[in-house]
Amino acid sequence: MRKAYPVILRPSKVGYYVSVPDLNIGTQGDNLAEALYMARDAINMWAISAQDMGRKVPEPSSSLPPGESGDLVMCVDVDFDIYRKETDITSERTNVSIPRNLKYKAKAAGLNLSQELQTRLREVLKVA
Repeated sequence: MRKAYPVILRPSKVGYYVSVPDLNIGTQGDNLAEALYMARDAINMWAISAQDMGRKVPEPSSSLPPGESGDLVMCVDVDFDIYRKETDITSERTNVSIPRNLKYKAKAAGLNLSQELQTRLREVLKVA
């Protein structure tokens, strides 16, 4: 479910420091776009870690917190379920079909089919 947490972005010497008052956490970014990205990531990471430990994740405040002069105060949208799926690196057995001759040649070459598939998927999807 999508939620929006209030954040305070405070200009710093390089970029912005981001405070998330509802969760008592902070992060930073070299520019506004990176600071917002980092805020979203920090909120999601904090929340799924809390869920994994059996703790309740506080609901976002319905009003914006007061900021100081020069601060940017806004909301950052998050979706804990989507974040969890996108960052879950748990291995999962998946059945795939390949031509028998490729399986034979891969085995003869000492290749690990699971590792080769993961490597290629990372290349194609441009993910680490």
